[in-house]
Amino acid sequence: MLWVEQASAWLEAFWLAIVAPVGVGLAVWVTVHVAQHKRDARAAAAWTGLVWLVPFLGALLYLLLGVNRIQRRARQLTGGGIDTLQSTESVAEDTVQAPQLRVLSRLVGRLTRLPLTAGNRITMHEAREALHLMAQAVEEAQHSVFMATYIFGNDAAGKPLVEALTRAAARGVQVRVLLDGVGALYSLPSVTRRLRKGGVRVERFLHSVAPWRMPYMNLRNHRKLMIVDHTLGFTGGMNVRAGYVREPARTHDLHARLEGPVVAHLLRTFAADWMFTCGENLTVEYQGQPAPGTVRARGISAGPDADFDKRRLTLLAAIGSAEREIRIVTPYFVPDQTLMAALQLALLKGVKVELVVPRKNNLRLVQWASIHALKWLVRGGAHLYLSAPPFDHSKVMTVDGHWVQLGSGNWDARSLRLNFEFDLECYDGPLSEQVNTLIDGRIAGARRMDDTDFQAMAAWRNVRNALAHMLEPYL
Repeated sequence: MLWVEQASAWLEAFWLAIVAPVGVGLAVWVTVHVAQHKRDARAAAAWTGLVWLVPFLGALLYLLLGVNRIQRRARQLTGGGIDTLQSTESVAEDTVQAPQLRVLSRLVGRLTRLPLTAGNRITMHEAREALHLMAQAVEEAQHSVFMATYIFGNDAAGKPLVEALTRAAARGVQVRVLLDGVGALYSLPSVTRRLRKGGVRVERFLHSVAPWRMPYMNLRNHRKLMIVDHTLGFTGGMNVRAGYVREPARTHDLHARLEGPVVAHLLRTFAADWMFTCGENLTVEYQGQPAPGTVRARGISAGPDADFDKRRLTLLAAIGSAEREIRIVTPYFVPDQTLMAALQLALLKGVKVELVVPRKNNLRLVQWASIHALKWLVRGGAHLYLSAPPFDHSKVMTVDGHWVQLGSGNWDARSLRLNFEFDLECYDGPLSEQVNTLIDGRIAGARRMDDTDFQAMAAWRNVRNALAHMLEPYL
């Protein structure tokens, strides 16, 4: 048709005059949006450079990955019920035994708006034993089982747990399983079909098979929670994967078994995530013994929503509170500059800092970036230990033999800014001693890496590690 040919000729002549202003307009819009909404100046500069240097594609990537569209409506939908923690016994922060940690306790209380609970019993377990205890708890469940995890393998570790959940659902137990939308794809075929076939109610957090309906692909629910009968809880860094149960094990990990009022904090977090995902309102009242133990504990729910930055601020406060020692075990150590500076100040203050990371990481790029960051801490006097294989996925931290943090969060940008995480802070000498004993066991089989090792490193490795560390905001 003549008009089609004329339109084509016109577009061919003037397409650049049309496309250029549109590209500039998109870049200006993204720049303004970034300047207003990004707290991290490095992330803001990176996105701004991308949208100007790579027109259209940069704006598209920002729309998909850079804009936080999460609207956590759980509190509004439940009339504030999720924020009401009935039967939760709180304790004054000034009863914390270590004086230097009382300020830390008050700070985290204001940050999370959750009470420090007294009378908890918390025990640490290696992954294989933790999986057995979780399956046993499900078998004994009478009323409810709530479970959230990032990865739930359809494998030697996952199938026995699926069978236990199926039997629980069959006898009338209220079973709810929440899987991350991306984490559910780590095992194919996904375990969701097996769960649903067994009559288990399962939902996927921020999931859609259509990419254009999945604008949250960069925001993942990394929490690991199980609550049985509103009385017993499990949390830590452990996914449900066959690597933990094979002989020999391919992965090490630590998970905690909880009894006491702090279980209400796990319930609160799970109920909020479940409400957000599918709209069902769950009760969050703790129904167990008021004081089965002696540990003072509090849950720390962190994520790229109303809970933004709570985990990073807690870590900064804990580092600043240390007077004698800080011990950190983590699989992924690529902290931002504020955390690096806090650790360096602790070293200058005379605090002994010990870091345990895997000798061989499952994410090569992260390992390179991690070694670059660790180099500066080791030069400042930190003790670095590379744990021997198998890969250690444990995530724990202790301060001055009295404060313990455990949970799902890593020391990287993804855990600090993008993932939904759940950690526990615990004030208790015996629990800290148990965790420190586990850390000692890892150090016993590890190799110490000191400044001479870094100086002997090949120049090309130093360059590779430095280039990898430049990607720290995205790792």
